[in-house]
This record gives sequence, C-alpha cells and structure tokens, in this order.
Amino acid sequence: MISAMLMSVVAMLSAGPAQAQAQAYPNHPIRLIVPFPPGGGTDIISRELSVALSKTAGWSLVTENRPGAGGNLGVDAAAKSAPDGYTIVMGQTSNLAINPTLYKKLPYNPFKDLTPIALVASSPLVLVVPASSPYRTLNELINDAKSKPGTLNFASPGNGTVAHLAGELLQQMASFKVQHIPYKGFNLAFNDLVAGQVQLFMSSVPTLVGQIRAGKLRALAVTSRIRSQELPDVPTIAESGYPDFEATTWFALMAPAGTPAEIVMRLNHEANQAIRTESFQMKMKNEGAVALGGSPEQLALRLERDFKMWSTVVITSGATID
Repeated sequence: MISAMLMSVVAMLSAGPAQAQAQAYPNHPIRLIVPFPPGGGTDIISRELSVALSKTAGWSLVTENRPGAGGNLGVDAAAKSAPDGYTIVMGQTSNLAINPTLYKKLPYNPFKDLTPIALVASSPLVLVVPASSPYRTLNELINDAKSKPGTLNFASPGNGTVAHLAGELLQQMASFKVQHIPYKGFNLAFNDLVAGQVQLFMSSVPTLVGQIRAGKLRALAVTSRIRSQELPDVPTIAESGYPDFEATTWFALMAPAGTPAEIVMRLNHEANQAIRTESFQMKMKNEGAVALGGSPEQLALRLERDFKMWSTVVITSGATID
C-alpha cells in the first residue's frame, strides 16, 4: 500500500509537463481545508501559509475549517473533491499516519486517495497543566499519578491524535495510568483545564505557546529530542528520565489523487517559495514550529516512516475507534 503510493508519486513527477494547463492555473481561489477547529496548531499554520502564498504567488486561498472525527471529515472531503488543484488539505500526522491503523473503517485511504504536495512544518508537543496546578515537574505529576492510579484526567485534542498516543506512550514508558478525555480541538479542552475539570493536557507547541507565555498554563515537558526554541526552559521528556521518548507532529499539504502532475508541481513550487520566506519562517519559530518544505517524494517517505512507527504504538496501546 505504502510503496505503491511512493511509486505513483515518482511516476507522476516523471511525466512530461503540460505547460498550458500549468500556466493557466489557478484562475480562481483555491480552497484549503483545515480538518480541525479554528485556533489550533493546524489552523494557525494553514492561515499563515495562506498569507505567505498571497504575497509570494499572488494566490487567493480560502481557508475552510472542517473539524470532526480526529480530522477525518476534512481529509475525506478533500479526498472526494475534484482533482483539479482547487481543493487541497492541510493534513497532519494523526489523520494521515495514525488513523489508517486506529480506525477500522476509515472513509479514505491516504495512500490511494490523496497525492502528496509538500511538508509545511513540524512541531513537538508539550504537556501542560493549569497555572494553579501543584505540579511543577513531569516527575511530580508521574509520582502522584502512580500513587492514585486512574484518578487524574488527561485531555487531548481527540482520540487517536498524536497528542493522545504520545500520552499513551509516556504512560507505557513510565508505568502510570491516567484517564484519557478526548476533546474536539483546543478551546473546549482549555476551558475545562483552567476550570480544573481535567488536570493535564497535551497538544502541539503552536497550539499552546500563547497560553503558556500568558501565564495561564504551565509547561512540564516537550516531546522532541531537543528543547523547543520557543520554550527553552521547558525540559524534554527524554531528559526527564525517559531517554527513548520522542514524538512530533507534522503538517503537510495534500491534494486529491489524480490531480495532474503539473498542478501538483506548481503547488509544490509555490508552497516552497512561501515556506522559505523570512516572515513565514519567523512566524513558525514564534509559534514553536519548524518550517520544512521539500518535494512530494520526501513527504511520501515521511508518511511511510511515520505510518510504520505509529501503527506499532496504536496496536501496543490497544487504541481503536469504530
């Protein structure tokens, strides 16, 4: 399944260009589907890329939030759209690399129904507690959770998201148990976190860095191997006593399968031009993300690698969604 996707990408890119079609594209606004609610990391990155593309390419992108089912609804809408380059989606690790294993009946196949365009950005996750929490370090939280198994509530942006499974992986490594509470995005989870209904929350750095800087949330640890440039005082989970721990989330543009090769390459070229701009790079840095870019083949390889890694975590944890 995965190798077939990579081979199809290579075949597509080796096809001869159709210059007339590429030059005429686009002649009206492009719809960019964001499969999560406003305010989250995927939404922030999508809107910043839209602004950058409007400046570098002169394109008009209409951002459309289509949340639900862990990002599946928005990705499925894109997969079933006309393959003409006028509907693209900001896919993410969860709905592209995790959900094929997590869901028994996924309405789309990311390896058959979508075409890679480009990686846009990546970000570590950060584990936070409300500012009023007694926990000041990750190990304080873990030790308390061990003494009261299952009594602490752990919120995530949804079942099967990278944040959820990163929390499951941490529980496996540290031998403790908390109760997982999935939310549909950030805003509802944030309100319950501040109100004390849940005790800890994990999501991407771009989603949470503003609330951390405002003093409303306290960051205990980030999930990458090295510390986040935007949260330099926050230790990694690896340096907190779990050296094998690493989990990041990435964001990538995808198009419906069958989108003409010349349009995919035009999208890739213009996306890379926007991603390379100093303003976009700085905005990603300020949000705690890293701007990426690259070829469709590189995105296909990243998807292949992460699908293998996260499918193992899903199976080991027993997580599943009907």
